[in-house]
Amino acid sequence: MSVTKTYATEEKFKKRVINYHDVPMTELVPGCNSHIVSGERGLVSFLTMPANALFPPHRHESERIMIILDGHLDEIIDGKLYPVKEGDVIIVPSNVEHGAQIHEVDCKAIDIFVPPRQDYLEKLRKTLKEQAGRR
Repeated sequence: MSVTKTYATEEKFKKRVINYHDVPMTELVPGCNSHIVSGERGLVSFLTMPANALFPPHRHESERIMIILDGHLDEIIDGKLYPVKEGDVIIVPSNVEHGAQIHEVDCKAIDIFVPPRQDYLEKLRKTLKEQAGRR
């Protein structure tokens, strides 16, 4: 099977390809910010968490897969601590209580949510609206 290379026009390319750095940072919890990119059935959060930050235990409908890119933290799942570091992947099923305590160094991670978290989308909408108001 041969593949013919057909490049998308700039207009079509922009609708399908997003550089996440072009998406404004949205605060998720105090001090923790993310570039949020969402499709119809999944959401990706490019997360930056400062040293000593806390994601209080919570639950949501979305299944969550987190990939630790840099740093380390204690993931709290059902009241138990799971120490995780760069390269570790955390899987949290739908509606399971979880949170995180960041250690003495900043941490970067990618969170994937299926279906998209509506509260994150609302925070992103608010950020975009505020940004538009400053122009």
